[in-house]
Amino acid sequence: MTIPAVRIVRAPSALLWYVLDGDVVAGEVSGRLRPDGRCFLYFDAWRPDVYPSLADAVAQELRCDLYASLDDAEFDGLDACATAGFAEHRRQSYYRIPTDPDVTGLAPTAMPDGLDVLSAVDADVDRLRLLDDTLRQDVPGCDGWRWDPAEFREDTFGPFLDPATYLVAVDRSSGDYAGLVRVWRSRGGPRLSLIATLAPYRRRGAARALLGRAFAVLVARGETSVIAEADDASDPSVSLLRRLGARRYGGSVELIRRYQAITGAD
Repeated sequence: MTIPAVRIVRAPSALLWYVLDGDVVAGEVSGRLRPDGRCFLYFDAWRPDVYPSLADAVAQELRCDLYASLDDAEFDGLDACATAGFAEHRRQSYYRIPTDPDVTGLAPTAMPDGLDVLSAVDADVDRLRLLDDTLRQDVPGCDGWRWDPAEFREDTFGPFLDPATYLVAVDRSSGDYAGLVRVWRSRGGPRLSLIATLAPYRRRGAARALLGRAFAVLVARGETSVIAEADDASDPSVSLLRRLGARRYGGSVELIRRYQAITGAD
C-alpha cells in the first residue's frame, strides 16, 4: 500500500531514493545491482509505513525483481519488508570456526599430485576472475554471477585482501586454475568467503589442503577463529562447517519481491 501523503525523490546519478513527508525525510533506500543481475535494496527508514512507498518507487523505475537481506533477529525490519511485498527467499547462518587444528582436523598438507599453489596477488587477474565466476555458479544465491573486470579488480585488491590467505590451486601440467580458498580481513576477524574447486579437481583433497594452508597462517598469527556463512539448504557446506567444529551464532534472511507479482505483467 502506497502512502499518498508522501513523495519519493531519487538522488541524481545514484540508486538512491528518499521518501519525503512534506519537507521532512522519512527514510531512504539504496540499491546495488550485483554482478549476477540481482538488485539488492538497503532500507534506512525511520517509519515502517514508508517501506511500501519506497519499494514501489524502485520497482516501477527498475522493473525487476528486488531483493533484500536482513539479520534474522531484525524482526521490525522483516515485518516492514513484508508489508512492502517482500517474501522469504532463502536463509543462511553465520558460523564461527575454530582455527585449532586439534579441533578442525586441518593441518598443513601437500597439495594433490599435479597441483601447485599461488597467492591471488601473483595470479593472472582475468583468469582469476573467470575462475571466481565459475565457482560462484554453485554458490546458492549467486548463479548467473559475471564480474565486470574493473569491479572485480577493485573488489579483490582492496583493503580486505590478505595475500597469505587468498590462495589459488593451479594445474601444473596445463596451467589452468583449479580452485581457491579466500579468507578476507574483516572487522569481525578473518572471514572465510569461499573454498571451492572446479568439478574435475574435486574429491582429491585439494580443497582441504588449501583450507589447511590458510588456517595455518591464521594460527601462526594468533587468530583463534574464522567467521563464515552458509546457506541453510546447502547440506555440503553445512556439513563441512560442522566437521570443522563450527558453531552457529546467528543468521540472515534473504527476501524477494517479484516484479511480475507487483505489476501483473505477463
